Amino acid sequence: METYYSEEELKSLGLKKYGTNVKISRHAIIYKSEELEVGSNVRIDDFTTISGKVVLGSYIHIAQTCGLYGGDAGITMEDFTTLSSHSLIYAISNDYSGLSLACPMVPERFRPADISAPVRLERYALVGCMSVVLPGATIGEGCSVGAMSLCNKDLEPWGMYVGIPARRIKERNKQLLRFAEQFEQECADAIGRGKP
Repeated sequence: METYYSEEELKSLGLKKYGTNVKISRHAIIYKSEELEVGSNVRIDDFTTISGKVVLGSYIHIAQTCGLYGGDAGITMEDFTTLSSHSLIYAISNDYSGLSLACPMVPERFRPADISAPVRLERYALVGCMSVVLPGATIGEGCSVGAMSLCNKDLEPWGMYVGIPARRIKERNKQLLRFAEQFEQECADAIGRGKP
């Protein structure tokens, strides 16, 4: 059996929208598929869970066993972003201070301190394995986040971040922009020649 859903099967998932060359593992779990938007050239690997409002751009890889919990606030991954294995993104969270009950099986009126804020991974951002991104954080353009890091606030563009909480340790090289420009030009040329 093929690892990824076929084109016909993708149609039956009920996604809000999706582009071309979309590879979603048959072992991924998608809740509220009508809230998931997927661009082109996207791969979502085994045992990843996606729920709530999630918008994925193009040229994205979400590795095995990741979790994207968008809730109503939503998660956006822009073009050329990557989420490495066992990483988690939360746009929603229970309150841990004791101001509320903390359980999705309890009505919302008993959870007044729940946290809900959008999360964004800007273009070229890369999140290393076993990292966690919390509600309200924006991972700035070109950022890379090292393995096992905690992103609980905005990360400024083009930095390399590590740790708990994530801190900037140096600048990220921008040479990848030259490769991106060349790649996009080759794609445009191929389309001009009638090739996908």
